[in-house]
Amino acid sequence: MDCLPGFSSLFLICQGVPMLSVQPKGKQKGCAGCNRKIKDRYLLKALDKYWHEDCLKCACCDCRLGEVGSTLYTKANLILCRRDYLRLFGTTGNCAACSKLIPAFEMVMRARDNVYHLDCFACQLCNQRFCVGDKFFLKNNMILCQMDYEEGQLNGSFESQVQ
Repeated sequence: MDCLPGFSSLFLICQGVPMLSVQPKGKQKGCAGCNRKIKDRYLLKALDKYWHEDCLKCACCDCRLGEVGSTLYTKANLILCRRDYLRLFGTTGNCAACSKLIPAFEMVMRARDNVYHLDCFACQLCNQRFCVGDKFFLKNNMILCQMDYEEGQLNGSFESQVQ
């Protein structure tokens, strides 16, 4: 599952059964959000309850969860989108380059056990930013571009440092 340890995640598509389903003819289901009958042809099912498409929303930002993505999260009786779930209950860490806090919902770059802000993921000698597919090197816990890495290998500047 795509969730943090100790937290629950509910997928809009569970075990191959879509959350968006056609309501059978006959008895109409009641919406867990507004308590009115669901007269629409399509309805959502989450947390073993039925919802109008407009009623299944994140408790924090009010975004419609059927539109945002394929996952909704629940904790402390709240139904949340991924961003708000991570903001409220996710873990944070520090950037290996600048040592500043990285919020749990922020996109990051990783190299081995190190985590970086996207803006900090650059050669630590020449500050060259990397693009998708660029080659980089991690030497003595430093991110290096190919040119600085090869130059360091040639002049032996990495020899005296312990890896």
